[in-house]
Parts: sequence; structure tokens; C-alpha cells
Amino acid sequence: MWLRALAACALFAGVAAGASAAPSVQYDVTVRIDPATRALDATATIAVTGTVADQGPLRIVLASGFTGERLQADGRMLPAPSAGRDGYQVWSLPAGHDAHALDVRWHGTLAPVDRTITHRQTLDRPVATAGLDGTFLPAGSFWYPVIVGPDGPLLASYRVTLDVPAGERGIVPGRLVAESEADGRYHATFAFEHPAEGIDLIAGPYRVEARTVHTAGGSTIALRTYFHPAIAGLAPAYLDAVKGYLDLYERWIGPYPFTEFSVVSSPTPTGFGMPTLTYLGESVLKLPFIRATSLGHEVLHNWWGNGVYPDARGGNWSEGLTTFMADYAYKAREGPDAAREMRLGWLRDLAAVPPGQDRPLAEFAARRLATSQIVGYDKAAMLFVMLRDEIGTAAFDEGVRRFWSEHRFRVASWRDLQAAFAAAAGRDLGPFFTQWLERTGVPSVRVVGAERRATGDRYAIRVTIEQGVPPYALRVPVRMRTVAGDETLVLDLGRSRETFDATLGARPIALALDPEFRVLRRLAADEAPPILRQLMVATRSAVAVIGAGADWSAAARRLALRTLDTRPRFLAAGDAPPADTALLAIGRHGDIDAWLAAAKLPARPAGLADTADAQVWAASRPGGAPLVVVSARDGAALDTVARLMPHYGQQSFLVFEGERVAKRGVWPSQAVAWRFE
Repeated sequence: MWLRALAACALFAGVAAGASAAPSVQYDVTVRIDPATRALDATATIAVTGTVADQGPLRIVLASGFTGERLQADGRMLPAPSAGRDGYQVWSLPAGHDAHALDVRWHGTLAPVDRTITHRQTLDRPVATAGLDGTFLPAGSFWYPVIVGPDGPLLASYRVTLDVPAGERGIVPGRLVAESEADGRYHATFAFEHPAEGIDLIAGPYRVEARTVHTAGGSTIALRTYFHPAIAGLAPAYLDAVKGYLDLYERWIGPYPFTEFSVVSSPTPTGFGMPTLTYLGESVLKLPFIRATSLGHEVLHNWWGNGVYPDARGGNWSEGLTTFMADYAYKAREGPDAAREMRLGWLRDLAAVPPGQDRPLAEFAARRLATSQIVGYDKAAMLFVMLRDEIGTAAFDEGVRRFWSEHRFRVASWRDLQAAFAAAAGRDLGPFFTQWLERTGVPSVRVVGAERRATGDRYAIRVTIEQGVPPYALRVPVRMRTVAGDETLVLDLGRSRETFDATLGARPIALALDPEFRVLRRLAADEAPPILRQLMVATRSAVAVIGAGADWSAAARRLALRTLDTRPRFLAAGDAPPADTALLAIGRHGDIDAWLAAAKLPARPAGLADTADAQVWAASRPGGAPLVVVSARDGAALDTVARLMPHYGQQSFLVFEGERVAKRGVWPSQAVAWRFE
């Protein structure tokens, strides 16, 4: 999934990120790695066949940290590479050929593993790393010669043989063909026969546990865990969980597209889904809830993202569909309240996006900062909630299966998804998809008037609803509370202001607009209490560090830089925060309350006494700018907050005890309601 993000790379500025299905590219790679010295030596033969001459100029791209000892194309040495932007080496292949046979040898020293790196940093710039704790060569690091056409990297099948010291084990996405250990070295060969978006390679001091399972769909699949010794005991539970997810998605979508699946631990906080495997941080795998949440999300990516490839030129649909069919589906299995809370969380996140920072779904290619995740994951998942409500569960599930069978191992777009669901529903879905894919932001919907009058033993009601201009086509649920109970009406809203009439059998008392949060809309102020995400995504932010000492100041700075999407302004003692700027205040327990009072900012909420190692809470400054306060005992507590707080953006407050979040929650919200006089 790495190479889909290349649209954000300067090397490919102006080039679409989608990969072309032709010509055909096949790699045969042999790579030797010594983690202790971080040395890499590799050879590859590459066959490029098919309609090469019709594809325009082809290039070979390799990261600048490697030296090409031999690079032959069609029996001739290629000239020295040109320097691409961002430090890549670029060779041009001769034009006008119907095929190319390439022979390459290269070597280099890999970067050391950095255990302090954040997951966001691994997304910003993938780097090939090695060390005794583990080796990770992501495809997006260009650790091998990548064949690039006018539309970006070409899809390719491959065979990779890796050679690492005895005691190490390695894995490449694909089918394990052979493995052996001799003369102090471990060798393994992996093959991937389908067109893939890149070659990732992982190795480490792993303990491997394997199991062969037969799935609900009749597939025979080899399951493995590649775990660091400290967590090797978790393997059986992870293998059991993977089997359950394979059964679920084979029933829902269709046959699992591969012959194996592995869970691989990382020394750094990664969280990636690749064909036939997921690569998750060792510390993450220890968390008991991961097997019930993130693991299933990564298994599902073998259908969406690694089984059908999103055409990022028109928007990456795979993250939203995976979020809907994994994270949201698991909440729905817990019950309607849990599913409602997740929908509300998505809408709260969207309400936190600063004006001007939202983007149409059709422009989302890959997650970078928190704002892009909100759009590409949350907004897209909410689209699928509304789509299923629109066409019904049976048609939705048929559309999913149709999309899978028609586009397996092919590049597909949002429009291909639209066509599959339209065929299943037997109706045109163009207007629905167009408004949610191409427009920026979400509609604001509100009740501006409601009347009732008795007509014999029944009651006539009239409700007027407004939205912005230009209007969206919306199906808006309105819950009527009557003396006899609740009744829900679904109103079709297509203009900026519309009035609806209905008749009820009991006297209405009040009405609530979309109380189950099933419409993609901007929450009203009472529905969206302050959450931590509002500070994280703010385009302008300031940081006030309350308390002296070099260690304290350094820990506070690390927290701010790790938490905020944009670089903040650090205030000096006595500086007044700009009134229209999001503010992060970081102080010791003994100082923060007095500072808040002196600055005329909201006080510590009741119930958050300064007895734990740290407390974090969100509020609003006078004028509405976001405020987040971190009250901590010492610098070590700040480092814990810095590590964990980015994962809790949907919360309003956190309480830390030691290395864990002991308490969290969201301030109470108020549903949009209208009471009849």
C-alpha cells in the first residue's frame, strides 16, 4: 500500500498516483541483509513485457542511498542516473521497445531503526531500516529498482529470495515457496503471482508459529505469526482471531484472495496492511483490544486495498470501505448504542476540521495528518452508512460482492464502486455519489419552525428545515416524541428550505433532528462538545509551558510537536495567547490552576482533581478557539501523554496513571430538539 501515496512525493509532482495495469512487470530478486552492519546486497532480473511502446517513457527509480553496481537494459549498460527530487536516482529506459529485459545489482547501508519515531513519521517519508531489533524495507522507500510509467509505479508480480543470519526470520508479502537454514544463514523464497503495487520486506529475531486452517468459504490458508520473543506467547490468540475474520469476510465478500496470512511484529509503532500480512508495533500487539479491532481492519485490507487497488487519481475509497466493514461492523455487533457512538464520533471529528482544511473525498489519496484521516476514513465510512440506508442491506451486500468479483487484482475507482452498487440496487446512484465525493465539507441542517394543531382525534404537524446553498439531497430522520411514544419520520430534503406536513395519532411534545446521527452533516454547537481533536488539527496554535526547568520544557516541547499537525508558536513567560488561536497549556499540577485563573481561561473541570500522574481536558476559549490543558506531575508523565494522546482525539478528557489511560470520556452533548408550545 506504500506506492499509492506517491502523489504526495515531489518526484512525482503532477503525476497521477494510480498504477497502470499494463505493461506486465515481473521481478526476480535476491537480497542479502546483515542487520548488525545494516548492509544490503541485492540482484534482480526484471522483465517488462506487453504494450510497452504504448505507455510512454518508462523510468527506473532507486533511492539515493544505494549504489548501482550493474544496471543493464536489453544487454546494454544504462548511462549514469539523473538525480530526481527528494534524492532519488532515475534512469530512463529506451523508448519504442515492445519489451525490456533488465539485469540489476545494487548495494547500500540501511538506516538504523529509530524506536522514537511515530507512526505519522513513517507515513510522511518511508525509510528502509535495519537493526538487531528488526528490518523493514517498505516499497515506498525505493529500496529496489521501481519501474515507473507516466501514471506512476507499474503493478508488478515478483519472486524474492531473502538471505539473513541464522536466528533471524524474514517475510515478503506473498506465498512462502521454500525456506532453509544452513551455514549460519536463513534463506526463504516468496512469490506473488498477482499484479502488486510494490515489494515490502520484513525481517527480525522472530519466533514463528504456524497453523493451517479451513475457512467458512472452503479455503485452505496457512496462518503464521512472526513475533518478537517477548510477545511470542500471544501467537495462539492472534491465530484464532485471524481465522474468525477470514470466515466473516469470506461470507460477506467472497473467497480470501491468497493462500496465507501472517501477523508480524515491529519494533516501532507501525500499523500497516500488506497483501497476505499485517505489520503492527510490538507494543500495540500487547494491547488486549487490538485483536477485536485493528487486526480485523488489517485482515480486511486483503480484499480492499491489497485485493482491489484504489485508483488514487479519483480518491482512495479503500480506507473508508474498510473502516465501515471492519471498525464500524464490530461496533454494530456490540449493539446499536455502540454503533451510534461511533457515528457520533465521526461527526465530532468532522466538526473539528478547521474551515478551509476539509477536502472532497475524491481528493483523498492516503492518510498524512489528522485532517486527511478524518476525511478519508470517517467521512467515507459515513458515506457507506448512508448508502446502505439508501439502498437496503441486501442490495448493499450484493454490490460489495459484485465489486469484488469484477475488480479483483485490478485498479478500481469510486465510479466503479458506484456502478456495482447501482447494478445491485437497480437504480441510478450518480447524484448520491457526486455530491458526497466532489463537494467540500458537509451540510448544516436545522429545524427553523415546527407547528401542531389538533384535527379531531389526530394532530397535524408542519416542520420547516433549512440547509446551506447549494443544497444537498438528504434523507433526514426526524423523531417525534408524542404522549404515546416516539415515531420517526424520514423527510426527503432537496432544497435549501422546505416545509413538510404530516399527521400523527397522538399529541406531539417535541421533535429531534437525526437523533441517531445517520446523516453526514455538521453538528450543531450543543451536539459537538470540545474534544482533543480540535486542537490537533488546528491550523494556528500556540503552546504555553507553565513551569521551569530544562527537562520539563523539553518534555513539553516533545508533547506539543508530537500532538499537533502544524508547528505551533511557543509562548514566552508573560506572553498573552492570540485570541483567535488554538491553545495548548502544559503545566505542573501545582501551577496550572493558578495560571488558568490569571489568564481568565476555563478552570479545571469538576471531577479531574490533580491526583493522577496527568490529566488532559478540552475546552473552548472565550471567542470559541480550542483549548487543551495538560496537567502533569513530571516530565515522565508528559512523555506518556505525548505517546498516547494522539490516539484519543475523539475524547474530551483523559486521566493517566502510570503508562496507561485510566479514565477517558466526552463531555455531555445535547441533541438538536424543538419543543412544541
